[in-house]
Amino acid sequence: MSGAHGTVRQVAPLGLAVALVLVQIAYPLSSGGARDRVTVAVVLLSAGTALAHATATRGIRYAAGFLVVVSGLGLTAEVVGTATGIPFGCYAYAADRLGPALSGVPLVVPLAWTGGLYPIWIVAGLLARRAPSRIGLTALGAVGWDLFLDPQMVADGQWTWCDTDSGLPGLAEIPVTNYLGWFAVTLLMGALLTVLDRAVPASAGLDIPPNRSAGLDSVSAISVPVAVFLWTWLGSTLAHAVFLGLPVSACYGGAGLAVLGLPLLRHLHFSRLRPEPVG
Repeated sequence: MSGAHGTVRQVAPLGLAVALVLVQIAYPLSSGGARDRVTVAVVLLSAGTALAHATATRGIRYAAGFLVVVSGLGLTAEVVGTATGIPFGCYAYAADRLGPALSGVPLVVPLAWTGGLYPIWIVAGLLARRAPSRIGLTALGAVGWDLFLDPQMVADGQWTWCDTDSGLPGLAEIPVTNYLGWFAVTLLMGALLTVLDRAVPASAGLDIPPNRSAGLDSVSAISVPVAVFLWTWLGSTLAHAVFLGLPVSACYGGAGLAVLGLPLLRHLHFSRLRPEPVG
């Protein structure tokens, strides 16, 4: 029975990741209410993939802790942000499009933080050996991801900004304060996740034991979040440039995630060339 449970535990992240990719491909093919449902499905599948992988490789306590830290802090930042304009700037979500809301924030939004940040956190851990470097890379990667996310969701009308003329060149409708807020919030998330990594070691008997930096001991062990990261980076660049009519955010987001993506590709290349240890 334990063997069957272990197999399901390992296969579940891959199955959810495949479903995530398929649903994301459907996004540019949908519109109206159908697109809203696709958006919710993308969020649920991305969070499910992240939590399933965290459970498979680090145990249920770690997965629960990751959810509490990232979704909890994400929800807090969003509620405070929509009420006060701090830390992202003044903005508001569209009503009744993404399901139930708390204080004007759809409840799927904090799950989006978990689904989006997890692969960035894993990739940052693969590239950085020291906690401060990992935290910094995570924050930079999160901003890179938001350079895709915000323009896409604003174009779809999911949220709007009060200040629509103080953004980056070509993206004036999204104020620069948004990205500064993202950087600050994800720095805090990274610091708390570092504490979580140290406080909740991998469960005994896991098929994939932890590593001191990435949380796992081999590239193959983190293949699912690495693949999700690469799909988010390269797939979003293509989608924005070709299918969504958002060439400016394709450039910004592609360059933003390249901060992690290019070192990741180099790391994967040399990992493939590195001979396996003997004995």
